[in-house]
Amino acid sequence: MKLEGEQTLLRIYLRNTDKCGWSSATDTLVERAKKRHLAGATVLRGIFGLDCSGRLLETGRWSIVEHVPVIVEVVDHPHNIGPFLADVGEILTEGLATLERAHVLLYRHNRAAAEALAMRLEVPAPIAPYSNLPSPQEFSAMKLSEEGQLLRVFCGESDTWDGQPLYRAIVLKAKELGLAGATVLRGPMGFGANSRVHAAKLLDLSTDLPVVIELVDSSEKIKSLLPFLDDAVQEGLITIEGVRVLRYLANRGN
Repeated sequence: MKLEGEQTLLRIYLRNTDKCGWSSATDTLVERAKKRHLAGATVLRGIFGLDCSGRLLETGRWSIVEHVPVIVEVVDHPHNIGPFLADVGEILTEGLATLERAHVLLYRHNRAAAEALAMRLEVPAPIAPYSNLPSPQEFSAMKLSEEGQLLRVFCGESDTWDGQPLYRAIVLKAKELGLAGATVLRGPMGFGANSRVHAAKLLDLSTDLPVVIELVDSSEKIKSLLPFLDDAVQEGLITIEGVRVLRYLANRGN
């Protein structure tokens, strides 16, 4: 059974080593989302990146503990995402969260489950900026949000710039420009402009896998990176979309 409607996409950017008490912050976010009966949560683990304090997140050859970026994605009705923002503020001491409108298609084989989810969908409507997000009047956390942009660069793992992997060059440039954060995600399969399919295979250690670099900040900061991307990205795809941004800083109350 297919359902269609409007919801909110919440993306939480943090580090895999972040803690909430004795537990992993990532695990705690997923558990809280489950406790609030949100529709679902997905954890994406990065391979390289930059946290909101400007520290590079990478695993050294002799490191005992990996330090990599993580993204937790949650999609649900804004009235369900809104209360969950209080949990995010409690759990996250440093990091970023973005909220955007999501036009969703839901598929369920069970009619009862489909009817329950249908109650959490808005009727599709013309696209409006930041529509279908939790209201600042209802959820105080939204009063701290600001307009920002999410930029994604889609390229190949073997792409290079100035003698180093392209994804690394982009993250280092973002660090130089003072962007709030960057996350590099490696996909197990995909194809690019040349239509060649790339997939990870057990015996193929040099496969050119697809890579996505995600960067979040104000439109001014994102704009400052574009000239570098014009030079560095020889073959790839870049998307930019408007989001509401929540910043969580260790030296500031949430």
